[in-house]
Amino acid sequence: MDALSEILRVVHMSGAFFINARFSAPWCYQSPQASLAAPWLDPAAEQIVIFHLITEGECLVEMEGQPSQRVQAGDVLLFPTGAAHRMTSAAGLPPPPGAANLQKLLNSRPRRLAYGGGGAATRMVCGYLACDTRLARLLLNGLPPTVVVSLRDSEAGVWLESSVRYALAEARTPRPGSAGLLAKLSELLFIEVLRQHVHQCEGQVGWLAGLSDRVVGNALNALHRKPSHDWTLVDLAREAGTSRSVLAERFQQLVGTSPMSYLTQWRLMMAANLLRRSNTPLARVAEEVGYQNDTSFSRAFRREYGAPPSAWRRSCLQREALVQ
Repeated sequence: MDALSEILRVVHMSGAFFINARFSAPWCYQSPQASLAAPWLDPAAEQIVIFHLITEGECLVEMEGQPSQRVQAGDVLLFPTGAAHRMTSAAGLPPPPGAANLQKLLNSRPRRLAYGGGGAATRMVCGYLACDTRLARLLLNGLPPTVVVSLRDSEAGVWLESSVRYALAEARTPRPGSAGLLAKLSELLFIEVLRQHVHQCEGQVGWLAGLSDRVVGNALNALHRKPSHDWTLVDLAREAGTSRSVLAERFQQLVGTSPMSYLTQWRLMMAANLLRRSNTPLARVAEEVGYQNDTSFSRAFRREYGAPPSAWRRSCLQREALVQ
């Protein structure tokens, strides 16, 4: 199994579409910083990643300190850091008074937004992905403030876009399972954006750029294929088809850490997921993620997460109980 598939299999993520919008020119919509929307989107989430799918028309995307971008139907915009941004029919337009009352909008049912001057129409759906902060840092590190991919550039993307359209139409007269269907589609949309962006990473740094690199990608796939293996840099370089020095330098340059440090981080992330999502005994967790005894595992986990594994597991259960 490749590294991206393994991460997505192991680590818990949840997503949803939260706004179905129709605007008519002239119009402007202000999307706040994701952390401000998090309490109404998913109070239990450590981090929220926002994305938009344009289903009809076109518009400009404006962000402080960044050049504006024109996007069109079929494009997905992902905001890795959840930065505030504007979607608008023309440069410089202000959002209408009251349009940024996200709390009121998210408390309404259905969550539909429609306004504008009556001109050319633009439709979009806004979604989010809730995930662990460490997962977001791992996957999204090094990405630009806005990632734009076209679903119409791949067969999988075309299928996904049509599926989202179908699910949104069905949601107008919801049947059992509609909310769950939309949630799964939002997660698939996020995954497809990452898959397509891997091919656009030339000249960038970060985990996805590392995955697209032949040497580092081979090393990442090997580590994720057998994370509990007793890896050495020599073994890993052999798997990557290069020398130790080249692997170490290239891995540090793209991923931002050494291969062995990365392996430790991934093992502990796997452990945290097991602790949060299961009742697996600590000794078994330690064994599954590559530690020979639970003492060394507990020491490493405490350095990374600030608490022993058992205490950390209890705190997660308590937080989830409070949210529910």
